[in-house]
Amino acid sequence: MKLLFASSNEHKIAEIKAILPPGFQLISLKEIQFHDEIPETSDTIEGNAIQKATFLADKMHIPCFADDTGLVIPSLSGEPGVYSARYAGTQRNPDDNMNLVLEKLKDQVNRNAYFTTVIALYINHKVHVFEGRIDGIIISEKRGNNGFGYDPIFVPEGSEKTFAEMDSDEKNKMSHRGRALAKMTAYLKLVTH
Repeated sequence: MKLLFASSNEHKIAEIKAILPPGFQLISLKEIQFHDEIPETSDTIEGNAIQKATFLADKMHIPCFADDTGLVIPSLSGEPGVYSARYAGTQRNPDDNMNLVLEKLKDQVNRNAYFTTVIALYINHKVHVFEGRIDGIIISEKRGNNGFGYDPIFVPEGSEKTFAEMDSDEKNKMSHRGRALAKMTAYLKLVTH
């Protein structure tokens, strides 16, 4: 089954290709030469995922899905949340974003955080939503060179390593995106077999 993924983020595409079970073929925006801006104007993570999936499905007329992910830090009133990608500005620079988080947390005792990913799947003229979450803590300095986004400062529960210190298999087994994708693929297996 072909699934169009509403993203041009190469890191996300690689991560999702590694997680999708056999029988599903991921098509990226690059592969279909889609270069239009996809709207992402909701003030919720779920709203952005739904907006991206429905926008693309209306144009391309094939099953597609979109995700939106946020890092939520309760002691910062839930920041960066829906603004995770552009937390430090529209340049969307991961280092700037991490530096801002570290700066804001420098006097905080509570460094708990969680990643949440919402996937919106548009199939058969309906939207289905799947959520994955992983709890952890924000450490005080960056560690590791793998992954992307906030991975170098996030240590998931049950691990000593940051996501950026893990190989992709290790991260995908426990990540928020992996958990949301597992729910989506379980659903797809039910409706396509």
